[in-house]
Amino acid sequence: MNQAENISQETKQKASLFQIIKAVSWSMLGVRQQKGYEDDTAKITLKQAVIAGLIGGVIFVVSMLTVVSLVIKYAGK
Repeated sequence: MNQAENISQETKQKASLFQIIKAVSWSMLGVRQQKGYEDDTAKITLKQAVIAGLIGGVIFVVSMLTVVSLVIKYAGK
């Protein structure tokens, strides 16, 4: 049974960078269709999802801090 698992993992298609970004973005918005979810789970590994999620979270926080900083800077004028 171990050989069957190795063969299925080797033949598993890997997700492209765009597919990973798209899946993480839809997940952050909380909008995802069942078909898309099934496709993502078949192609995206846990490691890819975690790394993309962390990067997406950092980008979101930095962009929000930038927007708030700009609003505070120019709202006083």
